[in-house]
Amino acid sequence: MKYDVTVIGSGPGGYVAAIRCAQLGMKTALIEKYSTLGGTCLNVGCIPSKALLDSSEHYHNAAHKFSEHGINLTGVKVDMAQMIKRKNDVVSQTCDGVAYLMKKNAIEVHHGFGSFQDKNHILVTKDDGSTEVLETEKVIIATGSKPIAPAAFNYDKKRVITSTEALNITKVPKSMVVIGGGVIGLELGSVYARLGTKVDVVEFGDRIIGGMDKDCSKELMRSLKKIGVKFHLKHGVTTVKSTKTTVTVGVQKRDSEDTFEIKADYCLIAIGRYAYTDKLGLENVGITTDDKGRINVDGHLQTEVPGIYAIGDVIKGAMLAHKAEEEGVFVAETMNGEKPHIDYNLIPGVVYTWPEVAAVGQTEEQLKAAGRAIKVGKFPFKALGRARASMDTEGMVKVIADKETDEILGVHMVGPRTADMIAEAVVAMEFKASAEDIARMSHAHPTYTEAMKEAAMAATADRAMHI
Repeated sequence: MKYDVTVIGSGPGGYVAAIRCAQLGMKTALIEKYSTLGGTCLNVGCIPSKALLDSSEHYHNAAHKFSEHGINLTGVKVDMAQMIKRKNDVVSQTCDGVAYLMKKNAIEVHHGFGSFQDKNHILVTKDDGSTEVLETEKVIIATGSKPIAPAAFNYDKKRVITSTEALNITKVPKSMVVIGGGVIGLELGSVYARLGTKVDVVEFGDRIIGGMDKDCSKELMRSLKKIGVKFHLKHGVTTVKSTKTTVTVGVQKRDSEDTFEIKADYCLIAIGRYAYTDKLGLENVGITTDDKGRINVDGHLQTEVPGIYAIGDVIKGAMLAHKAEEEGVFVAETMNGEKPHIDYNLIPGVVYTWPEVAAVGQTEEQLKAAGRAIKVGKFPFKALGRARASMDTEGMVKVIADKETDEILGVHMVGPRTADMIAEAVVAMEFKASAEDIARMSHAHPTYTEAMKEAAMAATADRAMHI
């Protein structure tokens, strides 16, 4: 079996890279260690977590908000088994869709663990122990990442869990401790908080979602507190001990001797992910990794070995599915002699809590630290007619522009459907738009996107009209 290119890993980066390679006329193979395609994102990440987030939001609204709309319900309760079943159905349909796309594009799929024999030969070890060798001219490594679970936390997949197990809890817990105030911990923590679980978040840093704009951190924490989430900022976890039915988490205040314990049904470890590059045989071809297991690549995403590329979570940068997809297309087109481009500053980040958080470009803190002269416009959703109509009044849109040129440098949102709204900001910044450009564009009324227009107006000349 000889191929022009072989892709190891079928997550969003890998399968999109394979499709683009096939579209460009390359004979393409895709290797996936699991029985289903789609990688972490489709199987135990983006897709299933969003399915549960939506289900939990529907329940929360039915239990707490429907009456205000004049819809009176009695006996509203959670059917966790059905919720998990629906989530699994969504995952299955999505993974089946990827399998269809492989057939449609004549991409040959090999199930098994792929590793390098040398730069042109990939060993595929199947679940039954049998092997096959693929001969290939070029390779794209897209093996993704795994949750970090330090040995000291006694990860047992039963009471001490990661995001993978948190997607399959069959009974609503009474309590849960989340270690880490980042995207994954807050998304899954909010799922269970909305279902009635008492959630404690332990975060070593000064604030949650530390890589995002401070205003977003404040707005999101305020919203999550309203649904009962308790935050322990500037605290670290010292011990995690579990029994068959409970878990006890030892917590210590940062820069202090003060300690306390939290007892709960589950402890969710959500302190980040590590590049999954183990046992790939990288040493057989001379590919090196950094101290976090990430593969070193050049500006074309090529490793030290000509013809071998790496994309997604296995290289430096944000661990985002859409970043991996862009890199997959970038590498395929580079192989084809084209000159594609990725602007990493304009890859948006999203937190799929409710309200959602979305951002693109630089934060106010980053720009000030760089000595950039800026102007900032903000607009709260509570001042928006559409948000009042839907009872989604929490959050705001923040537009940051250069003080002299008015070019938009960053947009940060917390509110309803901001995960979709952020695309307008990405388009604007791709075309080097000014805040005034957005301010002078007609936005349909009433819509959530009017908040973007109003924030741009506020940034342009402090002339937002509805506050």
